[in-house]
Amino acid sequence: MRKITLFIQCLVDTVWPHVGEAMVRVLEGLGLELDCPTDQTCCGQPAFNSGFRHEARTAARRFIEIFENAGTIVSPSGSCVHMVRHHYPELFKGDPLWRSRAERIAARTYEFTEFLVDVRKVEDVGACYPGTVTYHDSCHLLRGIRVSEQPRRLLRKVAGLTLVEMKNSDYCCGFGGAFAVKYPDISAAMVNDKVDHVINSGADTVVGCDTGCLLNIAGAVSRRGLTIKAMHIAEVLAHRR
Repeated sequence: MRKITLFIQCLVDTVWPHVGEAMVRVLEGLGLELDCPTDQTCCGQPAFNSGFRHEARTAARRFIEIFENAGTIVSPSGSCVHMVRHHYPELFKGDPLWRSRAERIAARTYEFTEFLVDVRKVEDVGACYPGTVTYHDSCHLLRGIRVSEQPRRLLRKVAGLTLVEMKNSDYCCGFGGAFAVKYPDISAAMVNDKVDHVINSGADTVVGCDTGCLLNIAGAVSRRGLTIKAMHIAEVLAHRR
């Protein structure tokens, strides 16, 4: 398993491309050969979550056709991996051929930290980050694909980094994709609660594995005039002296 195919989440591609670049540096540092299909598009999660199953199936078919020949697929997004792993087979439950193709793709798709710790058996990637960090558990990552300890194990091996737990680290930050648009007042209250917990932890940096959550938290931090940094774990693991 030396060649890895990258599945880059839309928010990373369009808003925080440095997250994808950081993931590339970490994986190449482990001696892995990388491929990134330039014709990849959205996995269909926004349409699926909004109830547009026909449109979600169209995106899913496109994804399957592009990634079907990939041996191992790695993404810096727990929510997108959850979509591929759990909802693709559901979308095609009435179509045996496409369901089978979806299941094969699902079995080969991993979230970044899950791939490092569970597949590659790597915890120390040689990173150095001088700071006090707290970790936010994003919803689909934690509850959908059961990734919780893997990011923490990686962070504990980063030189110079002190990991502190915030209260209610597993509470939703209020992003939820379309949720933040449909229910902005509730979303704002939730993210402000999350930022309060980050502040009370004493951390100077909040780290997560999903860019949507981090954008939401970073926005609340900025509006409150705080200096706390919001970083994807790939950025921390790519950091060197």
